[in-house]
Amino acid sequence: MVTIVASYRVLPCEETPKGHLWLADSDQVVRSGHTPTFYVYQAKHNHDTNERLRKSLGEILVHYYPVAGRLSLAEDARIQLDCNAKGVTFIEAETTKSMADYGDFSPGVVAELVPKIDYTQPVEEIPLMLVQSTRLPGGNGFVIGLAVCHVLSDGLGSIQFINSWAKLGRGETLEPHELPYLDRTVLKHQHSSTSPSPCFDHPELKPLPLKLGSSDINAEQKKKTRAVLLKLTRQQVEKLKKEANEQPLQEGVRAYSRFEALAGHIWRSASKARELEEKQPTVVRFNADIRSRVIPPLPKNYYGNALAATVTPKCYVGEIVSKPLSYAAQKVREAIEKLTNEYIRSQLKNVLGEEQLDCIRRLFMGEGERRNVPFAGNPNLHITSWMSMPLYEADFGWGKPVNFGLAYVFAQDRAVIILSPHGDGSIVISMTFQEEHLELFKKFFYETI
Repeated sequence: MVTIVASYRVLPCEETPKGHLWLADSDQVVRSGHTPTFYVYQAKHNHDTNERLRKSLGEILVHYYPVAGRLSLAEDARIQLDCNAKGVTFIEAETTKSMADYGDFSPGVVAELVPKIDYTQPVEEIPLMLVQSTRLPGGNGFVIGLAVCHVLSDGLGSIQFINSWAKLGRGETLEPHELPYLDRTVLKHQHSSTSPSPCFDHPELKPLPLKLGSSDINAEQKKKTRAVLLKLTRQQVEKLKKEANEQPLQEGVRAYSRFEALAGHIWRSASKARELEEKQPTVVRFNADIRSRVIPPLPKNYYGNALAATVTPKCYVGEIVSKPLSYAAQKVREAIEKLTNEYIRSQLKNVLGEEQLDCIRRLFMGEGERRNVPFAGNPNLHITSWMSMPLYEADFGWGKPVNFGLAYVFAQDRAVIILSPHGDGSIVISMTFQEEHLELFKKFFYETI
């Protein structure tokens, strides 16, 4: 059981710029709610632990001043970020559970370790970031839980924020390249009269395949999902990668990557577990970091949603389950490789339509969180990779975290792949799947590795 001990509002420790920050279309269409993550530390929780966290939080908010702001509605029905320094909520808490009681810290058991958000209040009053520092019994470890509004930034931007916050907590200063790049107008549409934009179909912006015999997604959306952690050793990952590359590749074609092999294996395991008809169409949806994909590239320290959606070509379940792993891996590759500069720019021009603007208006009218992206549950899948992110660098001066994870059970079938904290090449997959198929999924997932 978790008990709230105190709650504070942390403001930037210096004067910060005021006014409205323009948000790119990629910021407008993400989930408007908060993404909950947590960091587990084994160090002793001393009397000055929370004081150090609050002090350094006030310092990092000077550089990341939009985080201390609030969302507001612009006249053109777009979301804008009101940089008003209203601050971040910081909660001190205690739990009666030990580290062992939380087990593997799977998403279903850690909800009490991250801040709760009151979405009944006006959107303009909801903090964009909330922090909860939870002390374990006897001070034997603690957990920092974060809830960060997705409109603020993608996962990489959020990780850069906490790593910079931790560096200030250690008493160090940030290098120029560690300061956030906050100007999102670099993603504004570029119109040119001399070079017409290429025309793309953009299947990732359209509804995904339905289950055969269904006319809508309602039945699948209502089914209960559950989240589990799937762990693979480095040897198991290498075995999957080797399997994906068993078929001869054409000359000049690079071997399938770790991610392509893993995504293909997850897709195949899901297709088997659902026991769908062979002629059932199925796809996998991804979001990809575009910082290095657009021309000119975005700064590496760009703070915002530098994401583009993509989806595999439509396949049949019978093909995914019967063909070699290389078949699914190739379809994953095709989804990633089509994200050229031209394709991304075209997507950004088309991603925000009247339907999305209506959702934004309803959000500010108090009708709840908007969900604009196509439903990616059964017979489809959504896969996210955070394997390239520095997830375990948040050392505030008491050592690196011994665990990191999502405290979120998605409403649809979704996998989030991260590296394990051991640094030995092993991985952890936070897998949300329909409960009725979950045990079969785990069986097929581990069966051949």
